[in-house]
Amino acid sequence: METVEKRLTEAGLVLPTAANPIANYVPAVRSGHLLFISGQLPLKDGKVAFEGHVGNTLSVEQGVEAAKLCALNIIAQAKTALGGDLNKVKRVVKLTGFVACLPAFGEHPKVINGASDVMVQVFGDAGRHARAAVGAPSLPRNAAVEVEAVFELA
Repeated sequence: METVEKRLTEAGLVLPTAANPIANYVPAVRSGHLLFISGQLPLKDGKVAFEGHVGNTLSVEQGVEAAKLCALNIIAQAKTALGGDLNKVKRVVKLTGFVACLPAFGEHPKVINGASDVMVQVFGDAGRHARAAVGAPSLPRNAAVEVEAVFELA
């Protein structure tokens, strides 16, 4: 059986250190067989790597990269919450992605595909999930993208 860690390595993906919350919430909550991961920003080395509005100050391609980084931060939070064992993830149930953009922007799904693609790459068929991709006038710390997740656990 191929492990999640092996897929990460083969894909050349490196998980960042799980970020501490920036307000009064916890990064992950387990309820029964579900693990809820709070919204993750495109943090790299503790700093927001993609700031601004996608389709205005950032390209759609940069938005996709921001969403990929959010996904890696989600997986890092899950790994921490699961005591380091990502193989406890049975399936990615749902992602909700928020894209900082102007009202006329309409490529939210393309941007959030960056996160969806990472989930499928890392978890295989178990990474296929339900999803919402919505626009927002602003996000915390001027981040371009924020993504939250729900995982089913074995």
